[in-house]
Amino acid sequence: MTGLYIHVPFCARKCPYCDFYSVEYSKAAAGQYVDALVRNIRRFAGRDIEVDTVYFGGGTPSLLNVRQVRTVLDTVRECFALHSPEVTLEANPCTVDLYKLCQMREAGVNRLSFGVQSANDGELERLGRLHDFARAKRAVYDARTAEFENISCDIMLGTPSQTAESLKRSVDTLTSLPITHISAYMLKIEQGTRFDCEQVRKEMADDDTMSDMYLQTVAQLEKAGFAQYEISNFAKSGFESRHNLKYWTGGQYIGIGASAHSFFGGRRYYCPRDVRDFIERDVQQEIVDERSPDALEEYIMLGLRLTQGIGLDRLERLGADCAKILQKARELEKIGLCEVGGGRIRLTVRGFLLSNSVIAEFILLI
Repeated sequence: MTGLYIHVPFCARKCPYCDFYSVEYSKAAAGQYVDALVRNIRRFAGRDIEVDTVYFGGGTPSLLNVRQVRTVLDTVRECFALHSPEVTLEANPCTVDLYKLCQMREAGVNRLSFGVQSANDGELERLGRLHDFARAKRAVYDARTAEFENISCDIMLGTPSQTAESLKRSVDTLTSLPITHISAYMLKIEQGTRFDCEQVRKEMADDDTMSDMYLQTVAQLEKAGFAQYEISNFAKSGFESRHNLKYWTGGQYIGIGASAHSFFGGRRYYCPRDVRDFIERDVQQEIVDERSPDALEEYIMLGLRLTQGIGLDRLERLGADCAKILQKARELEKIGLCEVGGGRIRLTVRGFLLSNSVIAEFILLI
């Protein structure tokens, strides 16, 4: 099955740490953008492409009104063969209320991803968020009232002035809410953002503290019933993100919208980060990254992000020298970064902290 990603690049205000592509929201631009989304979706009509996930990412997709979201989803239904789809909408708590959430649910959205980030109002203010925690909490409970059973919240680790204790309180508070999924991201300073300055770096957790915060959060979430299934993602049983799992398991996905990426038909390609260009073109521009991605390299690179890891049988089918890879895995197992068993290689929680370096050691062997 194929996933469908729809990028909505509008924000009420740019967060100081964010480097995702977004522009300031305007009613006129949003209307034109939705028209362009519909045009681009319609070009897939008649191709019998089977889709089981739809993901509205951003930006802040919840800035769109219900009619616009319904229009996009109705077009998706017309042009793709949908199979019990997981339909996710990323939402800022400030942009929704009970009525809007009820209407979104009726339109076909069945999963929400709230950008909460912290349960501490001081930390939220420092992150430039428009909501306080009371607003975020209300949004979650409104979503449950609107009959959303699949609700995710984001939380950030290592933010300016955050402490291990304040993070623990945030995780405790979030896990007490009626949610089924948590994404816990370690803050990284991205070049060109407003956080890209010496003052913010001084206020952030250092590497050792960040590592301790991550390990603390993993243990805390596991205890609260949120099992880790990917480096930064935790879910109650059966509520893992079906769409995001496509990225990590090598599944196909079609991206529509300015800056959206795709892996479809054996190619990786993307649409440029330009809202006006996307609106004005009849068909979005698509720039190819790779025509024939290396299946073995991608399997190792993506699979080791998951707690299930990678299988030796699959590695062998893809042409890997399993003896070399297994030897490296045994070396890493001795220092607590890897586990080998049941015909699989997995990173430990400590291995996840050094995932880029550990994965690179395996890639060098192929």
